[in-house]
Amino acid sequence: MSSPVLPLTWHLARSSGRRGLQSQLLAAGAAAVGAFVLLVMIAACVGSSTRADRTTWRAPAAAPAGAATAVQALTTTYVRHQPVTMVSLARLPGRGDTPAPPGLRAFPHAGEVYVSPALAALIHNLPAAQLADRLPKPARGASYGTIGAAGLASPDELVAVIGRAPSDPAVSPAAEGGNFYDEGQTARARIAGFSGSGASMFAGSDRQAAPLGAVLLVMPVVVLAAAAGRLGAARREQRLAALRLAGATPRQILAMTAAEAAAVGTAGALTGALAYVALLPALAEIPYGVGTWYTRELWVGLPWLAAVVAGVTVLLTVSAVSMLRQVATSPLGVAQQADPRRTGMIRLVLFAAALGYIMLSSHGKMTNRQMIVLLCLFYGAFWLFGPWVVDRLGRIAGRFARRPATLLAARRLSDDPRGAWRTVSGLVLAGFVAGFFSVSQLDIGFDRHSDQVALSTETAAEARHMAPEVRTLLDRAGIKAEVTTVDGDIDTVLLGGAGVVARVSGGPSQVDAAVTALAPAGKGLFPISQACPRPTTRSPTASPRSASPPWS
Repeated sequence: MSSPVLPLTWHLARSSGRRGLQSQLLAAGAAAVGAFVLLVMIAACVGSSTRADRTTWRAPAAAPAGAATAVQALTTTYVRHQPVTMVSLARLPGRGDTPAPPGLRAFPHAGEVYVSPALAALIHNLPAAQLADRLPKPARGASYGTIGAAGLASPDELVAVIGRAPSDPAVSPAAEGGNFYDEGQTARARIAGFSGSGASMFAGSDRQAAPLGAVLLVMPVVVLAAAAGRLGAARREQRLAALRLAGATPRQILAMTAAEAAAVGTAGALTGALAYVALLPALAEIPYGVGTWYTRELWVGLPWLAAVVAGVTVLLTVSAVSMLRQVATSPLGVAQQADPRRTGMIRLVLFAAALGYIMLSSHGKMTNRQMIVLLCLFYGAFWLFGPWVVDRLGRIAGRFARRPATLLAARRLSDDPRGAWRTVSGLVLAGFVAGFFSVSQLDIGFDRHSDQVALSTETAAEARHMAPEVRTLLDRAGIKAEVTTVDGDIDTVLLGGAGVVARVSGGPSQVDAAVTALAPAGKGLFPISQACPRPTTRSPTASPRSASPPWS
């Protein structure tokens, strides 16, 4: 064949008619969707890691006793079911200066309060008794300072940085809680700077969950991109088989197919990449975990952009070329639609073995890496098992067929089960992912105690001693509540622990007001209330004590 490959490929693509053009547009569209979704998933992983890193300053590594210049205490309270992170800082006298925390221009003096923009808006919109009274009052004529983006994980994050005196109870050893509800949310350390030792519980759990979600979604996207390369495969096989019989070499046939698929894949992948860049501001408004995003957090960078475009193009090209193996070796068989492609029982055996290994390995706590490996193994086994199921279904349907159309459809399934499976596998895997996320969001049956506010104590005697103070504080705030002491009662927000429980009347606003009223009795810790009726699902690998609890 003397004609150059590229001109002939272009001529055949142009002369393929409307059906050929439709196949090429569909393939380009599938490549665009695949590239766009891949970039969004990568952006979520990169962005969640970036914003988790921006919270590490809130849990700084403790400095040696002689080098410490300040004390930092972290506690969390809730308003309207949202966590509010309170960072208290106090200079140690005669110990020198401490650098400013991220997002602040200077280390806060005693009495100074800095809040995130979202928290400032919430303080403005809610009555003082529900939130503002939990913070020190700014000096007359002054206002709260603003925490910059460098100290926040999200524009929606509710954070306050409070300057304290060294003698303030909020920075005393008693301010570091050790009960179930405070674990992972309270910390106290003597510090010399803000080199963090770990991300906040909320942003850290988002960072752990993002790669798992990406792995769950990546296989349907890969299948979609691979299927795009096979669009119009039957028509292309017939056309190229005729060229092969006319004298074209196998290398020329494969080169023509690769050139056409690469051009379509590149155009589609570039369109998806451009759509990702254009939609970055809109994507940043989609909340995940701790809230919406700063736009720059979702920018993956040019290397990732180029890698995704190249990867989708290569995947589409390889998928198209792999379909022409029989055209290159036996063009007459393709023209006659010979050689049915059956599947063996080995696929069922491999699937059962992989499933058994996954079930045995999934007991106990797993790391994210182990879970990702098991998911990849499941996807691989599922991919092998699918054609075997389609083959058997085709044989069963053919055996009981009563009409010619049913018999023909059944024979087509059993003659090429791999091709039929590739057509529907993306939807099947997408359905599996949707089912996984739906099940993970189910209510797992926590008792609802949304009207309770509690203070935890070590013993029942301490609870009885604290109860009169609790009643006095609630009466002074005009809050109607039934105050009792508990020890071992699991039907309360304390889940069997000792403490004082106030059952508040009047709904969520009164519960918030009760938390504010009882804050002075907490010795630096805020009272406990059940923030929402069900737990927030963060990471399937997180243990119950480290996961985000449904209480505040």
